[in-house]
Amino acid sequence: MSLVWKLMRRHISMSQLAGFFFANLCGMVIVLLGIQFYQDVAPVFTEGDSFMKKDYLIVSKKVSTLGSFVGKSSTFSNSDIEEILDQPFTKEVGAFTPSQFKVSAGVGMEQIGLNMSTAMFFESVPDKYVDVNLDEWHFEPGQEVVPIIIPRNYLNLYNFGFAQSRNLPQLSEGVMNLINLEVRISGGGRQNSYKGKIAGFSNRLNTILVPESFMVWANANYSDGSAYKEPSRLIVEVGNPTDDRIARFFKEHGYETEDDKLDAGKTTWFLKVVVGIVLAVGLLISILSFYILMLSIYLLLQKNSTKLENLLLIGYGPNRVALPYQILTIGLNACVLVLAIGVVLYVRTLYMDVVVQMFPSLGEGNVWLMMLIGILLFLGVSFFNVVAVKKKVASIWMRKS
Repeated sequence: MSLVWKLMRRHISMSQLAGFFFANLCGMVIVLLGIQFYQDVAPVFTEGDSFMKKDYLIVSKKVSTLGSFVGKSSTFSNSDIEEILDQPFTKEVGAFTPSQFKVSAGVGMEQIGLNMSTAMFFESVPDKYVDVNLDEWHFEPGQEVVPIIIPRNYLNLYNFGFAQSRNLPQLSEGVMNLINLEVRISGGGRQNSYKGKIAGFSNRLNTILVPESFMVWANANYSDGSAYKEPSRLIVEVGNPTDDRIARFFKEHGYETEDDKLDAGKTTWFLKVVVGIVLAVGLLISILSFYILMLSIYLLLQKNSTKLENLLLIGYGPNRVALPYQILTIGLNACVLVLAIGVVLYVRTLYMDVVVQMFPSLGEGNVWLMMLIGILLFLGVSFFNVVAVKKKVASIWMRKS
């Protein structure tokens, strides 16, 4: 073994190995930093939703002055929904189901002297479009508690508007779970009270939501018996929010989206594209550095081929001859991984300070995914290095045997 090490050290090219090391380090840092930055910054654009969640648009018909006077319908007919579904950019369409009964709610929290009561409304959407934990998002007839989801911006309006003007304390999402919500429903000659439990806060849906199962049951039991009402809003899942056909189709049909969701979707989409390009560049650099390393090892083996042949002839096995070269490549890859993770963690502390200052509610995130991908890249590259060296030494052995 010592003879093989001496041969390798005598003819090794430090400049070639240094070139591989720094090229691979740059590629690994770009890949891991892109992944970590993607994971850390994505919640800023999705406001707590998963970055890989689907792109949903809340669509309604424009309400014009002339349309208001002539009684033009602002609801979506079945043919309207079918036409949207037939568009190439559409994946799925869901409808908002409005309540066909009267709703009022009282909010009481004696500990802080908070008592309010107001008329309100309910809507529901299919459960797959709801962006909060669905563990408690269900209703069975006879159940006294009704889960409710309210928009997160409603809580912000209370905290930074109503509470300050009335000298009331601000409320966190955790404190909201302590609030008693008394829901009174009436219609169809019937009236009943239920306890409302806030199940979560939605970033995507700007309405007060109840489970679809509750809405179907309540409309059947508390409505005045009127016919089915067409939905006035739709939730549309699109494949690519930057598709020009979306804006063109909506404009031609007089549709509009809520809260610039289309622009927000474009921002998220462009972020994905940019990160994808960065990852592709990093992987390309890593592949080129892998080629440089293998070229260096091949040249080193070629320089020592005569002496390696002699070692094989006097009893050294191919695996024994290949081992020092394999250890060299694995060691270099391990050093690259450790340094790359260190660089990414350092850079992350720099940009996270700025991000947290701009968005205080943003979570700290974690680095485990980045580390896992780095380890997988290390194992994959090292495996190919080991196999390539083994095959090269085996070819020298086969040539002499």
